[in-house]
Amino acid sequence: MAYAKTAVNRQEALLIIIFAFLISFSSIMASTDALDSCKPTDSGPVVKTTPLVSFLETVQQTSLKTFGHKNFDPKLYVDMSLKYNLNTTLEAFNKLSIADNGSVSVSDLNDFLGQYLEGADEDLVYAEPVDFAAEPRDFLPNVENPEMRAWALEVHSLWKNLSRKVSDTVLEKPELHTLLPLPKPVIIPGSRFREVYYWDSYWVIRGLLASKMYVTAKGIVTNLISLIDEFGYVLNGARAYYTNRSQPPLLSSMIFNIYNQTGDDEFIKSSLPALLKEYEFWNSGIHKVSIKDAQGEIHNLSRYYAMWNTPRPESSSIDQETASRLSNVCEKTQLYRELASAAESGWDFSTRWMRNASDLTTLSTTYIVPVDLNSFILKMELDIAFLANVTGESSIAARFTEASEARKKAMNAILWNAEKGQWFDYWLTETNTSKDAYTWEASNQNQKSFASNFIPLWVNLFHSDATMMEKVIQSFQTSGLLRPAGIATSLTNTGQQWDFPNGWAPLQHLIVEGLVRYGSEEANSLAKDIALRWIRTNYVAYQETGAMHEKYDVEKCGEFGGGGEYKPQTGFGWSNGVVLAFLEEFGWPADVKVGCQ
Repeated sequence: MAYAKTAVNRQEALLIIIFAFLISFSSIMASTDALDSCKPTDSGPVVKTTPLVSFLETVQQTSLKTFGHKNFDPKLYVDMSLKYNLNTTLEAFNKLSIADNGSVSVSDLNDFLGQYLEGADEDLVYAEPVDFAAEPRDFLPNVENPEMRAWALEVHSLWKNLSRKVSDTVLEKPELHTLLPLPKPVIIPGSRFREVYYWDSYWVIRGLLASKMYVTAKGIVTNLISLIDEFGYVLNGARAYYTNRSQPPLLSSMIFNIYNQTGDDEFIKSSLPALLKEYEFWNSGIHKVSIKDAQGEIHNLSRYYAMWNTPRPESSSIDQETASRLSNVCEKTQLYRELASAAESGWDFSTRWMRNASDLTTLSTTYIVPVDLNSFILKMELDIAFLANVTGESSIAARFTEASEARKKAMNAILWNAEKGQWFDYWLTETNTSKDAYTWEASNQNQKSFASNFIPLWVNLFHSDATMMEKVIQSFQTSGLLRPAGIATSLTNTGQQWDFPNGWAPLQHLIVEGLVRYGSEEANSLAKDIALRWIRTNYVAYQETGAMHEKYDVEKCGEFGGGGEYKPQTGFGWSNGVVLAFLEEFGWPADVKVGCQ
């Protein structure tokens, strides 16, 4: 009887094994059919990640399965470093008892994390800025209101809170860390952003210059140039998982502004080779786009295009969840490219990059020629021409003066819309291309309102056309973007952080400074009005929360922003920088009240 029962059990076990095999085989075949039936659309380059990053992604996935989604930040895990070499750590990790759903017992995982991994904040250590003074000489001389001046000094003091340097352990054993070694101290944005970021650094530097912290500002540029020397371009941020993309190219503007304050010829002479290398990165290969205009002339412009087509390591679990709505491997691979490319733009994420405003899986960043990116590169061309003249490199100066005129012409031919008085992003379509160039069509301009439509104001080269400038200013004033507490990023409320009702310090500053540079009475008045709205909302939010915020709700004075794939952050590098830059430009009279109006 026992024998018969054992035989039956064996038969049942065998049936279960066969059944499981058939299910598995069917799943594999279905997956293969999906792969075979889809047509790959992604053929761009990929910069491989490191084994350490891949391992930390596995830890990230296991932690999500174990701890759950509540308060889970995937970036935390790829920012951790190892206490021992990767092989030893991996061997210990593989000994964990992993359940069928990918989870581990909470106590086992916590024990592993404590024994084998360092905390995410350990790679950078506090660094006292060598050029910080509690109240610098000639600091914001036109800020006369005592309340505003006291607050400005508090914001100035935040540079000390955000100052860091790479720890000795990173320098000694870089293979154990995702943080990249940098030669000089850094200013971090704050909160979960524990490393230096590329385009954030421009507004950090503008604030440092207002704070008379020239040594710190130059150190940031030195760090960014070191990334160009190693990788050929400035990375999105100083982490191993950011090597596949850059961010809006503002290095030349950082150098230009520092030179204007310091007159340091040697500084710009040593920086020029790196700028030339970065310029080549943005104007060749996948970033370069050729478009034939209505008259048959071919123009070259640039686009964002990350060298990556899998989930972003710092957001791996989020990207996989987003992609789970797609039906096949090819669509997911393309989406991962678009997600990383949107991150390269700095606008992660926005309806600006989406074919369907309610569906993040319709991101199409690589199919868009952006107004702001080409404005930044035009500014780079003008900066290089200026800096080359200063250093006596006349042939380089002539070449980049010519390049700037060509880009201005291209932007006006492809992006400018005279009827609307704005520059619009241009969408590329596969059906409208030849071997040599895309063919321009008016219907491919994205005529929705975004703050980026007005970024060319920031570039002096457009200011010579007074008729165009007056039309742009009028268009901005009637666009609906100017709200009670600043400039909205878009007019579409989707819950994405680079959409309505959020306003961001960089966009306020670029448009305000563009208006000031143009210099008409109307432009100056409008610039001052925007700056005062922005200063007030920052001031009131600071009084209520004790912090500077990454973004603000421009519908309500004193409200910080929300939305996006992570919780609102404080600190905050570029917000501090823009407030100080605005106060330096416009001051604050003694009789003007602070606070919301």
